[in-house]
Amino acid sequence: MAGDLPGLGPGGGVPYPLHGPAAETTTDTVGYRGPTACAAAGITYRQLDYWARTGLVEPSVRPAQGSGTQRLYSFRDVVVLKIVKRFLDTGVALQNIRTAVHHLRDRGARDLDRMTLMSDGATVYECTSPDEVVGLLQGGQGVFGIAVGVVWRDVESALSQLHGERVDTGETLVGHNPADELARRRNRAV
Repeated sequence: MAGDLPGLGPGGGVPYPLHGPAAETTTDTVGYRGPTACAAAGITYRQLDYWARTGLVEPSVRPAQGSGTQRLYSFRDVVVLKIVKRFLDTGVALQNIRTAVHHLRDRGARDLDRMTLMSDGATVYECTSPDEVVGLLQGGQGVFGIAVGVVWRDVESALSQLHGERVDTGETLVGHNPADELARRRNRAV
């Protein structure tokens, strides 16, 4: 059990608290613009914009600061965007998603790859071990789960083929796109 969070659920999971310790901040060296974050998370730009304006998922690298500025999302932000999308697709209420996002933000990067988020539609639970998942399911509460490690790897794979931006210099980093490699080979053959 993740005993450091208050409010142990009867099924063995831990419901997300509305508050928590200050988030540990890590400065990413690469950020992703809105269209790239959308492509990797599988959301529309309209969703991204709405979630940023309402504070659901705000860009941690660079917020929009007036006309003409581009938001810049960290890798972790994109993972959270994809998690939000999955929760919405399964019918979890936005308020519960908001609580889960606050918890993920407060949690920092530790153990995310081993975390499973479970929900019965009304409450979101954090499980960090197989025993917690089984306990939650045996308690009859958990209906579906999201393995954060799998989402993490999905986003990592998607972003490796898309463009990023160095936070310190603004330099565009071109992802590895197999189609680009084929185009390069064709051009060399001609």
